Amino acid sequence: MRRHLIMAAAGIMAMGLLSTNAGAASGDPDPLTPTQVKAELAKAQASINGEQYKSAIRTLNDIVRTNARNADAYNLLGFSYRKSKDFKRAERNYARALRIDPNHKGALEYMGELFLETDRRPKAEELLARLEKLCPNGCEELDDLRGAFSGNQSSTNRTW
Repeated sequence: MRRHLIMAAAGIMAMGLLSTNAGAASGDPDPLTPTQVKAELAKAQASINGEQYKSAIRTLNDIVRTNARNADAYNLLGFSYRKSKDFKRAERNYARALRIDPNHKGALEYMGELFLETDRRPKAEELLARLEKLCPNGCEELDDLRGAFSGNQSSTNRTW
């Protein structure tokens, strides 16, 4: 019995080593450092400011590939897809940002704008109400989403 346990343990350890080495050999990139993430987000924001959404999407996908818990990157990715008229991917990325940070004001605003653009006003109103609770004294995101309801959308290229 003891011999079987030892052999089973050795087999499990060998499998663990093989899977670790396979991951290293696959070339999966290491997570970006916080400084690198900040620099890449600034690069993506510059692309967005220049309305170079495909470039921003490439940069942002590189960030989330290795830093999957970055709500700002998902928010900007959603924005870039929305501006590229890929509403399905935009919504998916805003939702990811909000799963990571349910109070992400930028994602709430931009998803509300997406809902307005895709004729889902009641859903946009829900997000407006959430922003009103988050910003009892007002905030830029709240003002911009309110403006989108009246057609005075001003948030097209604000930083995250």
